[in-house]
Amino acid sequence: MKFLSFKHDGQDSFGGINESGEQPAIVNLSERSSDLSDLRDVIRNDRLNELTELVQSSDADLSLDDVELVPTIPNPEKIICIGVNYANRNAEYKDGSDLPKYPSVFMRNRESLVGHKQDIMNPPESDQLDYEGEIVLVIGKEGRRIPETEAHNYIAGMTIMNEGSVRDYLRHAKFNVTQGKNFERSGSLGPWMVTPDELDPMGQLQVITRVNGEERQNDFTDNLMFPFRFLISYLSHFTD
Repeated sequence: MKFLSFKHDGQDSFGGINESGEQPAIVNLSERSSDLSDLRDVIRNDRLNELTELVQSSDADLSLDDVELVPTIPNPEKIICIGVNYANRNAEYKDGSDLPKYPSVFMRNRESLVGHKQDIMNPPESDQLDYEGEIVLVIGKEGRRIPETEAHNYIAGMTIMNEGSVRDYLRHAKFNVTQGKNFERSGSLGPWMVTPDELDPMGQLQVITRVNGEERQNDFTDNLMFPFRFLISYLSHFTD
C-alpha cells in the first residue's frame, strides 16, 4: 500500500492511494480516522494494516491534482542520513585508503525538505545547490541493539528523497557535512511511503535519478557498502 501526507482546502491530511482506476487517486484517511492525527501517528499506533484494508474497500475522494503534497512524514522525530554509501560513488572520493569500516552519519532537519513537486529554494549564499537521489527507510518502532536478522521488522515503509546538498558548504569543515545538508527547502521527500508488502526493502532496488530528463544516476542497493540491515542494527547502538 502507498500512504501519503497532503494539504487540501488548507487542512493537513493523510491518506492512501487507490489504484483501481485509470489514475492513482487518494482515499482521505483523515476524514475516516479522526482518532489519528497524521501518518506518523498511524505508524506509531501500528494501524497501517487496518488502514490498508480501509483504503482497499473505499472509493477515492481526491485526485493527486487536487492536493498539495507535503513530506511523506511531515513531523519526523529525527532524520538520520548516511553519506557516500554506494561503492561506485565512494570511488569518486577515494584517497588511496581502504573502504571505510563504518558508515558516515549525519542529520537533516525537517525544515530542509518540501513535498513532491513543490519548489525547492536556491539559497542566496551559494550557487552550488545540487541533487542526490536517495532511498529513505521509514522506521516504524523503537528498538535498541537490533540484530541484523530482525532489522526488516522495524521498517514501516520506504520513500524517496532528492537529498539536495549545497556543495561548497559541504567542504566548510573537514569532518562535518551538516552545513551543506540543511538549507531551508533544499530537498524534497515523497510522493508517498510504500509498505513492505508491496516493495521488499531487503530486495534488490534500483535507484535512477534524472535531471531535466537526463539520467545522472543508475545504481542498485546491492552495491551499498553498508546494507539496510547493517545500518538499522548499527544505528540502534546509539539511538532508537
